[in-house]
Amino acid sequence: MSVVRGVPVKHLSLALAVWLGSGASLPAEAAGTYFTTPQILKEFFPKCQRVSYRKVKLGPAELAAVQGRLGYKPAKSEYVIFVASTGEHVDGYAIIDEELGQHEQITFAVKLSPAGVVERHEVMVYREKYGEEITDARFRRQFQGKTVKDPVRAGVDIDVVTGASISSRSMAIGVRRALVLLDELILKPGALSGALLTAPTAPKG
Repeated sequence: MSVVRGVPVKHLSLALAVWLGSGASLPAEAAGTYFTTPQILKEFFPKCQRVSYRKVKLGPAELAAVQGRLGYKPAKSEYVIFVASTGEHVDGYAIIDEELGQHEQITFAVKLSPAGVVERHEVMVYREKYGEEITDARFRRQFQGKTVKDPVRAGVDIDVVTGASISSRSMAIGVRRALVLLDELILKPGALSGALLTAPTAPKG
């Protein structure tokens, strides 16, 4: 596993550049765009001193471990995990990812506590023509308090929204993946041992 540890994101446009560099796409013909990457990070961590990131490329061992816990192979081999901190204290984490809905990718963000508990889930871009009900707070609140020990499965501990069943399942899959990625790549003892850490150059201006 290789990791790029980012410098503090003073201007969160750097965070957007890093996220796009991981293979994510900009909104295209979206039915609803609710947050950009800088906006969601400011929303998640309004009082934090800084937001940095770790760009993690899964090696064979990490990929096998994540796949074993999820029950499927992740679509990407590289993820960006945002780290909010004040001084030396980690205030929390955020993962921005995409999961396929019925026809289009749904871009979403998960805010997690330092211990890996879901504190908030937001849909950033919804591209489908139907099923936008998953953006409602009533649905999203179901993920709060979930940990890697929970099923986080539609129809089990996550209620499916009528008229948005596929999107509901997609968000449950995505949040579950975020929990496993954080636990396996960051929180698990020895997760970063042997990792290559490189500080990128911050953009000028």
